Amino acid sequence: MAAASDHQVAASAASVSSMDSQRDIVLAVANPIEPPSTHAGSSLLGYAPPGYYGAGQRAASALTDLKQSYGLRQVAGWPIKALGVYCVVLEIPPGVVRDDMLKKLAKDSRVQLAQPLQDYAVYADATQDTHHYNDPYVNLQRGFVQTDAALAQTVSQGDGVHVAIVDTGVDTAHPDLQGRIHDTHNLVDDDATAFNHDHHGTEVAGIIAADADNHQGIVGIAPKAELSIYKACWYATTPGSGAHCNSFTLAKALAAIIDTNARIINLSLGGPADPLLDKLLTQLLDQGRIVVAALPPNGDLGGFPDNAPGVIVVRMSGASSASPDILSAPGEDILTTQPGGRYDFTSGSSMAAAHVSGIVALLLSLAPKLDAHTVHQLLLQSSKVSNGTLQVNAAAALTALHSKMKSSP
Repeated sequence: MAAASDHQVAASAASVSSMDSQRDIVLAVANPIEPPSTHAGSSLLGYAPPGYYGAGQRAASALTDLKQSYGLRQVAGWPIKALGVYCVVLEIPPGVVRDDMLKKLAKDSRVQLAQPLQDYAVYADATQDTHHYNDPYVNLQRGFVQTDAALAQTVSQGDGVHVAIVDTGVDTAHPDLQGRIHDTHNLVDDDATAFNHDHHGTEVAGIIAADADNHQGIVGIAPKAELSIYKACWYATTPGSGAHCNSFTLAKALAAIIDTNARIINLSLGGPADPLLDKLLTQLLDQGRIVVAALPPNGDLGGFPDNAPGVIVVRMSGASSASPDILSAPGEDILTTQPGGRYDFTSGSSMAAAHVSGIVALLLSLAPKLDAHTVHQLLLQSSKVSNGTLQVNAAAALTALHSKMKSSP
């Protein structure tokens, strides 16, 4: 299992916990990659001073001048190759109103983007013949049973499909996740212990791809899918508080996914609209990625990531009314994996989104070229009533796909 541990992660991860979403800003400057220098001691990116790992001379010079001109202090920096920029989190001077500073920076020709550092949260509460699995808790899996996943898995188990999970860390040693996690990336800090003790990401990973027929716990919706874990969210030290992310850590995760072959991106989180994140998400969607997002608990759309056209938004079945384009999936009292090799019940639209990501993996395993619009329509049109609620159904979705494939020329 690979882990992200390069200099870029180390240079910025240590500062994430000190970032202040009420005061800090995110700023980006152009970062063209310059030809290698022939001078002794120089790097491929020129004489970038310390603190600017991955920045070319132009970006480093612009940032140095900007910090001096406006009295800004750099908290962390990160190159975003896909956008051709170098991005930094900056602390503004005491007594300065953040909106006033952003207005000034927006008028500066050296600045490509200037915005607040924003906070995001995961969406989970605090607390025909089918195959007969030997996993002892499979019959307690509300979502697995209600979506007819066992029947669907007689046709597809998600083989060959790569799912990127942007979330907290995941218990990589969990018996039900062995062989399912291909690589991990900690974009928050260097704390491997915390990574493996994170709840939310472990819960989401188990719903999507917990192993089947291993005499352990539960079965994922797509138990042969391959997972990549991007830790962009972390738990505050306050007891009982949920996991949070910010613009900077999420941008690093999305930028990293751009260079992979992941077809599905699970985002069981959300918050305000964000220009930087929107740019990266648009690029991923343009590449043909299928992005599955959780509906915010208040049901309001318009933030990240649910505001981007093409994102598949999922709510918890039985929740308040929503747009007819929003999918419904099981999300209440869902039994799934927990850190330390354990299992427990959890609720939230985060879990509903994970069910849909798993079903999408089943579909893509049979038809790898499916696009997001077609997937969305298949899931909408094949949804069935279960316990009085219309929600996605894995078996019906695969049947609909089979019919579509037969009728296609």
